[in-house]
Amino acid sequence: MTETTLTRMDLSEAVFREVGLSRNDSAELVESVLAHMSDALVRGEQVKISSFGTFSVRDKSARVGRNPKTGEEVPINPRRVLTFRPSHLMKDRVAAGNKR
Repeated sequence: MTETTLTRMDLSEAVFREVGLSRNDSAELVESVLAHMSDALVRGEQVKISSFGTFSVRDKSARVGRNPKTGEEVPINPRRVLTFRPSHLMKDRVAAGNKR
């Protein structure tokens, strides 16, 4: 399996080809969608995309971790983490793609 990465440029190129907007308008549309998603996540809102999945932010509390080499206890600061939960349709589609 070759590893490739889908980029913003790829998304805007797909919008250009499939929707028919100009390349500049397609790039602006992609940037606008990503900005709206990012802004919502920063505010702590969930971003649900039907048949794709849900992005959300979790607040993780402080805890004590351990250095695996030395066994020394190390404090881990509280933080916010981004999570993604794929929809059942997305899970099924990805699983079906693995059965080639």
